[in-house]
Amino acid sequence: MMQALDVPHGPASAMTTPVPVFSPPAATAELPPQVGKYRVLARLGEGATSEVFLARDAFRGGNVAIKRVRLGLLPDSRESHFQRRFFAAEAALVGQLNHPNVVQILDAVADDEAPYLVMEYVDGVTLRRFCRADALLPLDQIVEVGFKCAMALGYVYRQGVIHRDVKPANLLAVMDGDQVVDVKITDFGSAFNQASEATQVYRVGSLAYMSPEQLDGDTLDCRADIYSLAAVLYHLIAGRPPFDATRQAAIMHQIYNQDAVSLRTLREGVSQRLDELILQALAKDRERRPPDWEQFAAALAALVTDREVPRASLQHVLDSERFNLLRSLEFFLGFGDVELWEVVHRARWQRLPYGHAIYRKGQEGDDFHILAAGGVDVYRDGERVARLGMGDSVGEMAYLAPNPELRVHAADVLVCEAATTISFTPQTLAQLSISTRHLFDTAFIQVLVRRLHAAHEALMHPRRIL
Repeated sequence: MMQALDVPHGPASAMTTPVPVFSPPAATAELPPQVGKYRVLARLGEGATSEVFLARDAFRGGNVAIKRVRLGLLPDSRESHFQRRFFAAEAALVGQLNHPNVVQILDAVADDEAPYLVMEYVDGVTLRRFCRADALLPLDQIVEVGFKCAMALGYVYRQGVIHRDVKPANLLAVMDGDQVVDVKITDFGSAFNQASEATQVYRVGSLAYMSPEQLDGDTLDCRADIYSLAAVLYHLIAGRPPFDATRQAAIMHQIYNQDAVSLRTLREGVSQRLDELILQALAKDRERRPPDWEQFAAALAALVTDREVPRASLQHVLDSERFNLLRSLEFFLGFGDVELWEVVHRARWQRLPYGHAIYRKGQEGDDFHILAAGGVDVYRDGERVARLGMGDSVGEMAYLAPNPELRVHAADVLVCEAATTISFTPQTLAQLSISTRHLFDTAFIQVLVRRLHAAHEALMHPRRIL
């Protein structure tokens, strides 16, 4: 069940700003057959002010999630006022956030009685499920979740948006059995949009994950969300938030005055570097936290690269490793983060042993490979004519060929050093966005230019080449 709610969505009751007091929802109402043009299939969640439905989008030919302000809220009440402000914050982001780890906001309808948002539907669960001591995720999955969220929130911040309500209930986990294979950030109702000219609500968020400056109503930057994500990761690791008490005033006192307990005392297997990174991101003084999302994400990725977190599976390659590997390859230098995530998810990743034939002379094919590690030798009529290594591509001519005759390979391509390749076919490439396919075309042109130049040099200066 997705798009779960954690409402009310207003300021914490201990703060100086006037606070909306929301009444609990009545018993679950009958399922509406339709919301606007969307046919309702099921109820996904409900809270004091909103309810979420699974619906069918006949135009797009798929399912969507619809978050609708609850019917019956008095139009002139304070709770209606706050809820419409939160609705407006998300409505302003329709079509603006396009990242694989951010739930897309597809449409917003400002209905007079019950305005609603249409969002991407994600089939999974919120991370609240994994905050209990008896349901904790393995440490490598938690660090992977942190890396993906940091990259996504970095993207969001570059669009001029601070989320302000990063918490487990707003992080949606895509599952494969008991494995979290992806995560998506949702609920931008509390977001501060730096590009908006409209007056925006201050002192919003969820108290357990709020930074001291957010509690103060101070001017915020990305370090407020970095604090909140660190608090979420702390909760996922330890099974308890960094600060906890039965009264809000007591939690606020802890946030202002106490340091979080070391994670190494709360869970076995937590390395000193992981502990120090989370506690640094929870620093009271934002100047002591990681200065930006790029550095925080890089530090999380380094924990994986340096084997600072125990692996649930020694053979499993994490998405963060693949993402950072792509970043290091010359072929993908022109790709942005969003396009690299597409490649991570859509490509076929293969490990090929020494002597494996990627292509044989006379074989027809339309796939291409990019070498992420290892090397291959190219043979023509038994003679080696080239050795290719990390970042090089093979098979692109067969892929680019305009007719079948040119898709027949003219050489043998054999693995000379155990290799990892990233491969695509025209069918899988067609699943990528237009912008990502354009970047592939540009990269291939650069490969062909380099090879034509090398061939020209070989003809003009054979002794120099030899």
